[in-house]
Amino acid sequence: MLPGARKLRRAASIRSVSAPSSPEPAGPSQDLPTPDTGVPDAFERLWTPHRMAYIKGEGRPTGPGAHEGCPFCIAPTLTDEDGLIVARGELVYAIMNLYPYTSGHVLVCPYRHLADFTELTEAEAAEFSDYTRRAITALRAVSGPHGFNIGMNLGTVAGAGIAAHLHQHVVPRWGGDSNFMPVVGMTRVLPQLLADTRKLLADAWPEA
Repeated sequence: MLPGARKLRRAASIRSVSAPSSPEPAGPSQDLPTPDTGVPDAFERLWTPHRMAYIKGEGRPTGPGAHEGCPFCIAPTLTDEDGLIVARGELVYAIMNLYPYTSGHVLVCPYRHLADFTELTEAEAAEFSDYTRRAITALRAVSGPHGFNIGMNLGTVAGAGIAAHLHQHVVPRWGGDSNFMPVVGMTRVLPQLLADTRKLLADAWPEA
């Protein structure tokens, strides 16, 4: 190889070695807050805009009368799917709670607009009890809860959200369902849509 060719080859190999690039100037971090976003903290956010309907009182009756927007008088006039009705009897019916404590929270209601348990006729009270029993049976078949809370809140002072129309709560419970979310975070995590739960319970509803 000629001496000049060696020099050219050596120069080309030197040029092919890339020198480390100088670091680019650091830009503003994406993690840093902008003046309009506030100061970051250690908390995560779980956005639940659907709860605004409950906060604003949407769907609540305007008065104690049957024709003042009572949801338990309106629901039976709708289809089972639109009214979230699980089963219909002659005198009472079972419906999904629109704001459930746990997944599968069922309410048993008389068709008649009355506020107190003592106002039920003997026939209504018998079917009221029977539908409570059937709700427990259906829930056990569908989701295998470890236990139940069953009861009524008679009067606003006792905690009834809609005191003018009697309803009994059938609330399935599982070990660990009262974790930090409802206790600390004041948020209930429901793993299934109400319409899907309603369909499962309706299909599992025991016959008389």
